[in-house]
Amino acid sequence: MKQQILSFLPGEHPWQSHIHWFGSLDSTNTRAKLMAREGAPHGTVLIAGHQTGGRGRMGRSFHSPAGSGLYLSVILRPSSPPERWMHLTCAVAVAACKAIENTCGLLPGIKWTNDLVWERRKLGGILTELCTLPESTAAIIGIGINISQTPKDFPPELQTMAGSLAMFCEKTPSRAKLAADLIRHLQEMDEKLLTDKMSVLEAYRENCITLGTDVSIVQGDSVRHAHALTVDEQGALVVRFPDGHTEAVNSGEVSIRGMYGYV
Repeated sequence: MKQQILSFLPGEHPWQSHIHWFGSLDSTNTRAKLMAREGAPHGTVLIAGHQTGGRGRMGRSFHSPAGSGLYLSVILRPSSPPERWMHLTCAVAVAACKAIENTCGLLPGIKWTNDLVWERRKLGGILTELCTLPESTAAIIGIGINISQTPKDFPPELQTMAGSLAMFCEKTPSRAKLAADLIRHLQEMDEKLLTDKMSVLEAYRENCITLGTDVSIVQGDSVRHAHALTVDEQGALVVRFPDGHTEAVNSGEVSIRGMYGYV
């Protein structure tokens, strides 16, 4: 698989010598954090054919069957402090959408903050984690994209919510080509993360299906209802509550009315 992926990348791509293929891993993000602590360089890419313990946000599992999806993590070592790249997940989402569009002609929407969706079904997700090292902080970016599943391939509890590219594209896209396109767009994103921040956030806002909808915000035992207005420069979701006051939401679960079972 690695050679197939490399065949879709330009020969001079700066990350090509840092790409690692694994037939199976517990989690590409978990392995990436270990490799980051061992000194793996900026731009190290891990791709697994199967994850036995794929993870999403808030401790959830990510269904990662063999041969059905793309499970990829990247190690970034930004030279600036973490507070300057709080919008990283937004930038990754934009890059992932561009990669999918380039591979199969479908431009997914983004459910704040990290879900890739089409026709209200989740096609994939992003998990960004920080790895604190003795002299720096590395960012571990994990991306999982469903490629070839049919609805019956998902666990029963996901069959009405999850989707795959094969369900909506004319033909099942090549996993190797999608991996290469994703690597290429992530590397371009990395180069522009700080210098082109405003255009990245504008692209995110244009593609974010959460904006303009009524949402439910779950933080611990608290559930609050609001209307999503925009995404600010830090990647936070700005919402307006029924009493008229606005707030930037940085954490917790945000559900869109009528999606993923939220009524």
